[in-house]
Amino acid sequence: MLSQTSEYALRAMVHLANNTGAPQTARQIALGTFVPVPYLSKVLQSLNRAGLVKAQRGLHGGFVLRRSADLLSMFDVVQAVDPIQRITECPVGIESHGTTLCPLHRRIDDAINMVVTTFKETRISDLLGDPSSHQPLCPFPLKAGEEDLVQVRSDRI
Repeated sequence: MLSQTSEYALRAMVHLANNTGAPQTARQIALGTFVPVPYLSKVLQSLNRAGLVKAQRGLHGGFVLRRSADLLSMFDVVQAVDPIQRITECPVGIESHGTTLCPLHRRIDDAINMVVTTFKETRISDLLGDPSSHQPLCPFPLKAGEEDLVQVRSDRI
C-alpha cells in the first residue's frame, strides 16, 4: 500500500531528524538509509518543493528539516511525494453507484482512512529512538560521522 518512494522519503526524514546538528548531503543520507543516491535525490527534491526540507549549498551544505520533527507527521511526508488516494466514487465506473460506495470499496476506503489517521497522528519525532527489543538489520539511522560503518555498502549506491 505504501510506495517505495514514500518509504524512502520517510527514511530520509527520520535520518535528518536524527542528525539535526549538521546538514546532511544526499550521499550521507543514502548511506544511512540504504537508498540509492539518484532515487534519493529525486525524493529530496520533492520534499524540498513541499517545504519539508531545505537544501543548503556550499562547502558545509546539505539537507536539513525546515521544521522540528515534532511538527512533521508521516502524513505530511507521504503526501509530499506520493499522495494517498481515498476512494470517493465507484472505482469500477458504475454510474448508478456514483459516490455511494459498495460494501467492498467502502471497506477498502475505511482501511485507507485508518492509515491516513495513523499517519496524521504519528510525528517524525515519534519514530526516533523507539525502544525495541529487536535491532534493525542495519545501523539505521546513522548519526553524523558514522558513515565509515557502512563503507561496504557504498559500492552499491
